[in-house]
Amino acid sequence: MNQFDVYFYEAFDEEERQLRRFLPKSIKAGYTDKTIQESGHSQPPATIISTRTQTVIPDAWLPQVQAFLTRSTGYDYYKSLRRKPEPPACLGYLPLYCHRAVAEQAMLLWTALMRKLPQQTAQFATFHRDGITGREIQGKTLLVVGVGNIGYDIVKIGRRLEMTVFGVDINQKHADVNYVEFPEKRQQADIIVSAMNLTPQNTGYFNYESLKPVKPGALFVNIARGEQCVPSDLKRLLDEGILGGVALDVYPRENELGIALRKNTEPNDPELQIIRKLAGYPNVILTPHNAFNTQEAVFRKAEQSVQQIVNFIESGTFIWEVPER
Repeated sequence: MNQFDVYFYEAFDEEERQLRRFLPKSIKAGYTDKTIQESGHSQPPATIISTRTQTVIPDAWLPQVQAFLTRSTGYDYYKSLRRKPEPPACLGYLPLYCHRAVAEQAMLLWTALMRKLPQQTAQFATFHRDGITGREIQGKTLLVVGVGNIGYDIVKIGRRLEMTVFGVDINQKHADVNYVEFPEKRQQADIIVSAMNLTPQNTGYFNYESLKPVKPGALFVNIARGEQCVPSDLKRLLDEGILGGVALDVYPRENELGIALRKNTEPNDPELQIIRKLAGYPNVILTPHNAFNTQEAVFRKAEQSVQQIVNFIESGTFIWEVPER
């Protein structure tokens, strides 16, 4: 018999406090900041399991658990569970809680790269200003690849900063976005931001061949999904002086990378080892999949997670179910 009605994995302190605030007292919940693989749990502790982006759900759990809820806007991993021999019965996600937070993080990252913020802080110790002359944002060209909820907010932010903004998306749902094809504008863009959902078609989309023709010194920012990039190719583009800077908040095989960093061990995957090397570059900014993490977004995430859980307990369905396609 399960010990809890719902169990939250990867719940950091601030999130747990908000979840406890919204969750009805009638629902028994368990919490850990660990992934399932780090927790040591051999059996599912609840009828509803909630995770974030670094957990790998054991195949044996899939038929045992009534529902799985990812507390993220991305659901590519959850969709892959449907291809398992015994797929899960019900899958939910949170599509609406963090698009502004992630869009602002994208702006933060490209602004920090434009003004060479890592080099500026490093040179405070000597108070030297050589080599840290930055660039202004006004009038620069921003290319947003993927114009969903997050990408559209990035477009709006770019406009308010008086940038020239283009969007790339096969689903051109915003009438006020100037849509283009990526090859058409990559040579003009000063900043390229990936805000796409991950699909089999765009896995590895940003590789050496696709980015080699960009404007020399262009900046690349990824706040979408790590699998859209090839780290070794980004390193090569930086080493050859094609890209002027890279900022990443997401990474391929993030479940392995996150555990290796927390344990201070070397990951086995060569591409993840490249990421460790990129961390030492002065024109690279790496953040721990933290773009969603504002007080406002954490509040909304907890509130919407509880809405999902209550709705499932009462009706057997989620309000926002992971799409079939």
